[in-house]
Amino acid sequence: MFKLSVFLLLACVATRGFSQTNPMELPLYTGKIPNEVPGPNEETREVRADKTVSLSKVRQPTLTVYLPAKGKGNGTAVIICPGGGYSKLAASHEGSDVAQKFAEQGVAAFVVKYRLPSAAVSSKPELAPLQDAQQALYVVRKRAKEWNINPERVGMMGFSAGGHLASTAGTQYAATQIPNPENINLRPDFMLLIYPVISSDSTVWHKGSFSLLLGKGASAEKQRQYSNDLQVTAQTPPAFLVHASDDRAVPAQNSILFYQALLKNKVPAELHLYQRGGHGFGLNNKTTKDYWFDRCLNWLASNQLL
Repeated sequence: MFKLSVFLLLACVATRGFSQTNPMELPLYTGKIPNEVPGPNEETREVRADKTVSLSKVRQPTLTVYLPAKGKGNGTAVIICPGGGYSKLAASHEGSDVAQKFAEQGVAAFVVKYRLPSAAVSSKPELAPLQDAQQALYVVRKRAKEWNINPERVGMMGFSAGGHLASTAGTQYAATQIPNPENINLRPDFMLLIYPVISSDSTVWHKGSFSLLLGKGASAEKQRQYSNDLQVTAQTPPAFLVHASDDRAVPAQNSILFYQALLKNKVPAELHLYQRGGHGFGLNNKTTKDYWFDRCLNWLASNQLL
């Protein structure tokens, strides 16, 4: 009887106890990971001098759940894809830190620890990140009632290469890359793209991200397929974008080209370009007193998403 009581208590905590102060990391897949190549788990975790955390060699993708305090949720959810050039994941300042901020504002947040493109992990490396992003949408919408989420207010967010992944999920959702027997909607309802990698145009691209995702010998056709400014249609979800004009790693033209494509297709969009800030500033662009996260909340509210 005692063991049964303990089990029931743990089950209750596992399904209802997530919060911004008590996040829970869950396996992204309950069964077989698509296109998995068997091998040892060599995932590495690095804590840098500035105390930010990065992960690499991800083999077992996860979803970390940050729910608002009881009674504070507004029904909106954001799935966050950290950046890292498709070589690592900036797990803290582009992941957990952001998720906590959203949860404080009543938005359920989910950080995806997605597989990075590697033949050692997946037989289809270029699809692995997108599969994990689609699986995150699948899981969040499937468990929406349990987590007090409106399944029609689930967005994707991404930083840098994570922004490329989020924008791929937002423009190429019609091609389902995961098992989806319930035919759950895999289209994000909105996108939040922070200094995102977008274009494969060699004059503005982040060459490293495209080389790692597609391989160094990728054809021009394949590069165009993953140039997400070229994939925008009238059905693409609304988007909020942030970039710094002096970004030398991922030029601001990436956001500008995506924004222009959204305007051309009459998709609601908002773009914030800061004079300075460089690349990888996460929540805090220290060159300005303006706080882009507040602009983001305003945009969500103006679109009836809060």
